[in-house]
Amino acid sequence: MFLMIPTLLMGLVDFAVAFLVIYGLWRMSSPVTAAAGISVAGVGMLAAVMASFLVVFTVSDAARPHLLVNSALALSALIIGGGAAWWAGRKVAMTAMPQMVALYNGMGGGAAAAIAAVALFGAHAQGVTALTVTLVGALIGTLSLSGSLVAWAKLGGLLNAPLRLKGLQLINAIVMLGTVALGAYIVFLLQGGATPLTAVSGLIGLFFIGALLFGVLMTLPIGGADMPVVISIYNAFTGLAVGLEGFVLQAPALMIAGMLVGAAGIALTALMAKAMNRSVVHVLFSHFGDSAKPKHGAETRPLKVTSPGDAGTAMRYAASVIIVPGYGLAVAQAQQKLYEFVKLLQAAGVGVRFAVHPVAGRMPGQMDVLLAEAGVPYDMIFQLEDINAEFANTDMVLVIGANDVVNPSARADKSSPIYGMPILNADQAKQVYVVKRGQGKGYAGIANPLFYADNCDMVYGDALAVMSGMVEAVKGLGLSAAS
Repeated sequence: MFLMIPTLLMGLVDFAVAFLVIYGLWRMSSPVTAAAGISVAGVGMLAAVMASFLVVFTVSDAARPHLLVNSALALSALIIGGGAAWWAGRKVAMTAMPQMVALYNGMGGGAAAAIAAVALFGAHAQGVTALTVTLVGALIGTLSLSGSLVAWAKLGGLLNAPLRLKGLQLINAIVMLGTVALGAYIVFLLQGGATPLTAVSGLIGLFFIGALLFGVLMTLPIGGADMPVVISIYNAFTGLAVGLEGFVLQAPALMIAGMLVGAAGIALTALMAKAMNRSVVHVLFSHFGDSAKPKHGAETRPLKVTSPGDAGTAMRYAASVIIVPGYGLAVAQAQQKLYEFVKLLQAAGVGVRFAVHPVAGRMPGQMDVLLAEAGVPYDMIFQLEDINAEFANTDMVLVIGANDVVNPSARADKSSPIYGMPILNADQAKQVYVVKRGQGKGYAGIANPLFYADNCDMVYGDALAVMSGMVEAVKGLGLSAAS
């Protein structure tokens, strides 16, 4: 009876975890309820972690001292890791959020790989099915760990250029096929218990090394503009790895949470790829991000430059304005000043809306989070498919720190790496103002013909300084911000 109570309690906790995670994920589908959804799912995962310590009461008296020591170590790791994550989460800047997400996602994949290693070296995985599932989870989790670390380094500026080597795709294929073949051989040796574990330990270590190497080699060639898709892919990988290892350990909470994260990551990856009009395979194995010159000699035409004050004043007298936020807005932390400017325009009777591209920024949803942080109402924020037709009827467009998501080459230049990618039709407005720190080509390294168009003026400078200049110019006209 003493052993039945914790077992029954763990079953109830698994049910509660499943409900809380599913309900929390459903709440995350809307910006209005997303914060509450994250909290609900977090409570569910906390319950699952705490309930795992009940296993102490389900073992024999002889095994309990050893398990108590392990539980103490696990609790210490939770306190240290949880404390570090809480501190980092509160201190991280919005511009560093993508690399933080990539890093934490990699840690999740690494944890799944560690579970697989324990199952293999501890002989907990037996039989062809259990061994196969364990090794597949180990492969995916390890790949997610090393790939996410490379993505973290790219997003943080530690690796600035994608790796371009002749024959790299062939090398990747050899490493991948070799690792998979080695995993199959390990299953063949271990199934049935005929081969002692000590004779296979070296092969298991080599298997993990191969998976780590493949994750690095697969991620190094990927260009910066594909990072939102890459983060989504590795998020899906981590979830799948956790779910598979949960199956091996017969842990329902791990299975449910892992498969939910994996399914959500796959769906998000598909949406990101669709937003770029590219397949996931093309993202992973192409050289997107190489420089491309626009046709028709656009790169030789002079750029028209104007001041923040003149741009702000012009928008004050417009009937309608659409704002396209980009990563430059996040870098400058100018979202609060931008919304102050928007309220000034609204007080003057100007209709203002925000247009957000699905892959704007460095990770999915970054622009939505940035605008929400500034207090921008959700009904002012429109996604690409909901607002694209409105640009042609709009007086002015303000592009802040965005490049590739408003690049007309995607529509007109078949030689461009982004040809076919759906973009925001900012160039179709009557007048466009582009805020940039300099004359660079943007994160993907692709020149933008919009900047040379007759209806486009450049406003050079840090986004915060530019927005401050625009605010002062409109205030100087005798207007006040809306309350």
